[in-house]
Amino acid sequence: MATPAAVLAGRELAQHRGATLGETLGGLPGIAADTFGGGASRPVIRGQAAPRVAVVSDGAELMDASGVSPDHAVTIEPLLARRIEVLRGPATLRYGGGAIGGVVNVLDDKVPRHVPEDGFEGEAELRGATGTGERAGAVGITAGQGNLAVRVEAAARESDDYRVPHWHGSRLEGSYNRTATGTLGLSWVTARGYAGAAFTYERRRYGLPGHGHEYESCHPHGSHLHCGGHGHGHDHDDDHGHDHDGDHGHGAGHGVPRIDLHSRRFDLRGQYREPLAGFEQVRWRAGFTDYYHDEIEGGEPATRFAHRGFDARVEWVHRPVLGWHGVIGLQGVHGNFGASGEEAFLPDSRRDGAGIFVLEEYRWGDWRFEVGARQDWQRIRAAGGRPEVRMHGTSVSAAAVWAFAPRYSVALSLSRSQRLPTAQELFADGVHLATRTYETGNPGLGKETSHNVALTLRKTEGATTFDVSVFHNRVKDYIYARTLDRHEDFRLIEYAQHDAVFSGVEGEMRHRFSPVFSAAVFGDHVRGRLAGSANLPRMPAARLGVRGNVTWGRWSGELEYYRVFAQHEVAAYESPSPGYHMVDAWLAYDLRIAAADAQVWLRGTNLLNKLAYNHASFLAGVAPLPGRSMMLGFRASF
Repeated sequence: MATPAAVLAGRELAQHRGATLGETLGGLPGIAADTFGGGASRPVIRGQAAPRVAVVSDGAELMDASGVSPDHAVTIEPLLARRIEVLRGPATLRYGGGAIGGVVNVLDDKVPRHVPEDGFEGEAELRGATGTGERAGAVGITAGQGNLAVRVEAAARESDDYRVPHWHGSRLEGSYNRTATGTLGLSWVTARGYAGAAFTYERRRYGLPGHGHEYESCHPHGSHLHCGGHGHGHDHDDDHGHDHDGDHGHGAGHGVPRIDLHSRRFDLRGQYREPLAGFEQVRWRAGFTDYYHDEIEGGEPATRFAHRGFDARVEWVHRPVLGWHGVIGLQGVHGNFGASGEEAFLPDSRRDGAGIFVLEEYRWGDWRFEVGARQDWQRIRAAGGRPEVRMHGTSVSAAAVWAFAPRYSVALSLSRSQRLPTAQELFADGVHLATRTYETGNPGLGKETSHNVALTLRKTEGATTFDVSVFHNRVKDYIYARTLDRHEDFRLIEYAQHDAVFSGVEGEMRHRFSPVFSAAVFGDHVRGRLAGSANLPRMPAARLGVRGNVTWGRWSGELEYYRVFAQHEVAAYESPSPGYHMVDAWLAYDLRIAAADAQVWLRGTNLLNKLAYNHASFLAGVAPLPGRSMMLGFRASF
C-alpha cells in the first residue's frame, strides 16, 4: 500500500488478541478503542470511529448494530481471525467513500480457499486469565478430498466482571462477557480458483455498565431538556461521567442491564483466475445477515435492535494497460434496520446503496503511483411519514511513493472523500441511555466532504527500521452531536454540521541490537476540533512507549512500557482525563507435539495495577480499564 497499512497476523496476532476487535487493535500506533466494559469495543483510528471507520469481514459489510452505539458489539470473533488489516489511502475506496479514518478488514478461513494436502489441517487455542476471569477456547479444522473442502470452526469465551484497582467493590459491575460462535463452510476448489459458502451463528451476552436509568423520563422542550421536573444540574457530572469532586462511582448498581445478541450470517466468496481476455482475476464477496439483540433490564427484554440485509461486491483485476494495473469493482447493499421497546430512539428504516470504484497503480523507476475513485448512491426511507433521503457522493484519492534510497521510501497521500449521513443522524429521536443522551436527528443534513493529506517516511530493512506518519484532515460540513442542554450528566444532543480539522502524528522505530535482543519506541497523538471553535469530544490521549523483545532458542519474550498522557484538550461538557503508566509483558515457549507446532505462552497486562481511564470511551469516568491480569494460553497448528 502507498500509505501505512497495519497488519496483525501469525504470532503477532496471537499475542494481541483480545475479547473484542477494539481491544485487539487498540495498542497499534494511531489506533485506540472506545471501550464499553468487557463486551463491546470498536476501533478508533486517527480520532475517528464508526461510521467513519469501516469494519468488514473479508471485504463484506457486517450488517450488525455496532455503528449505532458503542455498547453494541462488533460481530467479529478475534480468536477465529487469520489476519487483520488496517487500510488507509486509496485502497479504502474499495469499501466506501466515507471511511476517512480507515478500513479494518478481518480475514478468516470460514470459506476454504484450498484443499489440504494431507486431507486435513487445523488449529486450536485455549486460554485462561486472572483479573478478568476469562476462560476461552477456539478450534478450526479444514478437511477435503479432490475438489471439495469443508471447514468447521467454533469459539467460546466466558469472562467475569473484571477487577479495577482502587474501585468500590473491586470489580466493575456489568463488565462480564459470554460469547459463542460456530461456522460451517464448504468450497469447490480448482486449479484456477474456488467458490464457496459458509454459515456462521454467533451469540453474545454481556453487561452494560454505567446505564443511567434515572434519566429514562428525560425529554426535550424545544432546545431545553426536562427531566422529571428537576432543574438543570450544570455543576454535576460531565459528558464522561467524571465527578468534579473526585468521587468515581462504580457503575449502575444492582440489576445492571445486559445485551443478548444473536447473529446468523451466510457468506459467499469466490475467486477465479483469467476469467476473460484482458483480466487476470475476478473476485466476489457477499454477506447475508439476520441480526438482532435484546437489551435486558430487570430480567425482561426492554428494547430490541434488528438489522437484516445483504452486502455484495464483485471485483475485476485487469491486466496492465499503458503501464496501469488495477481493479474495477461494483458494490450493492440493502438493509432493514429497526428498533422497538423502551429505548427505541431510531425509527424503522430501509437503506439501499450502490457503488462503483476503480483503484490503479503505476510504477516508474523508483516511483510508484496509486490512484482511486469511487461513486456512491444512497437512498434511506424511514417509517412514520419521514421524508425519503436520496444522496450521492464522489471520492477520489492519489498517492505517490518514492524509494529515494535502498530500503527507504517516502509516501504522500492526498484524498477527497464524501460521506453520506446515516439514518441515525437523520432521524434519531429518543432517549439513548448507553451514551446518556436524548438524540435528535436532522433530516436536513447534507454530505460531509473531507480533504486529507498524509506524509509517511519508512525504512523497511536493516538493523534499524521505522514507519512514521503525519496527517492533516479538513472536513467540510462534519456531522457531529451538538449539545443543546444538559441535566447532570445527561445531555440533549442534535446532529449538526460544522467544518472540522484533525491533525496528528504516529509511528514506531525499531532497532535490532543482536540476534537475541531488539527494542522499539512508538507513539501517537491526534487533535480534533471544530474549525475556529471548540475541541471535539473523546479524542484519544497521546501515547509514548518503549518495547524490548528477546528471542533465544525456543523462548521469546516481550516487555512493554507506555505512558498515556492526560487529556486536557476537551470539548464542552467534558472533563480532562488523568494520564497513567502501563506495563505489559509476554513470554512464550515453542514446542513440537507429534505433527503439530505448538506454543505455550503467558501474558501479563497492566502489571502495575494502575487505575486507568480511557478518554476515547463514552464511559471514561464510570468504566475504567481492567486492572492487573495474567493470562496463560496454549495454541497448536496441525
